Amino acid sequence: MAILVYAEHDNASLKKATLNTIAAAKQMGDDIHVLVAGSGAQAVADEAAKAEGVTKVLLADNAAYEHQLAGNVALLVADVASDYSHIIAAATTTGKNFMPRVAALLDVSMLSEISGVVDAQTFERPIYAGNATATVKTSEDKVVLTVRTTAFDPVASEGGSATVETIDNVQETGKASFVNEEMAKSDRPELTSAGIVVSGGRALANGENFTKYIEPLADKLGAAVGASRAAVDAGYVPNDMQVGQTGKIVAPQLYIAAGISGAIQHLAGMKDSKVIVAINNDPEAPIASVADYFLEADLFDALPELTSKV
Repeated sequence: MAILVYAEHDNASLKKATLNTIAAAKQMGDDIHVLVAGSGAQAVADEAAKAEGVTKVLLADNAAYEHQLAGNVALLVADVASDYSHIIAAATTTGKNFMPRVAALLDVSMLSEISGVVDAQTFERPIYAGNATATVKTSEDKVVLTVRTTAFDPVASEGGSATVETIDNVQETGKASFVNEEMAKSDRPELTSAGIVVSGGRALANGENFTKYIEPLADKLGAAVGASRAAVDAGYVPNDMQVGQTGKIVAPQLYIAAGISGAIQHLAGMKDSKVIVAINNDPEAPIASVADYFLEADLFDALPELTSKV
């Protein structure tokens, strides 16, 4: 049977997380279908059809799916699930919201946030804040799972030639409606997909120092700005900048951590970064254990000097 991947998008373009999810799906089978549920999302379906490894795209284009309401999406996915052996979504806010509902509707167990594929029924997933990896095997006839996208390199966005099939099976619970949303706007890259991330911790002491020391370096590098939970809890920056187990999981090419001690929950969110640079005046800080480069220095001296030389 084929494998169904649920597409992450904004009704205008496909999000990179989908390409990572397709990469995971390719390790489970060769016949991969992508479901695009949205409103005015034909461009998204066309984009998904070009992705490497995709054999078919299903487009459910209806106002009911414009805002990705979990109840509506779950009913749709469960309804088309009979043709598929695996139902897969990225472990993002959207995926975490509707996939447990899908599993409940199908009366099967669910595997959350897998980080490795052993075979079509056996998977690896992080436990204990990423300090251990569990290998789990499912005996379910229908496998429902979410993917930690940072653990899989994305497939190519071009090169595929899948067909796009429109489905008109509209599913609405009638129990929830979209009211409004407030989106954080920034000229910087999105934190979860940025190639470079510059993060600050509690040692910055206040939000003004994020603006003064972290942001100039990020702007010069074309990087996203992140923060530790301690910095967010202290009110220095908004919580959508939090990196960690209870924040966003990132795996950029370069991660710069300034004034971050490296608590377990923070390391769980960034230790898959390709190159980690830590700036800290404590050589015994836990982040030193995962850093590729560790600069023992006062961040208030080091950051301006680093910024001036970039």
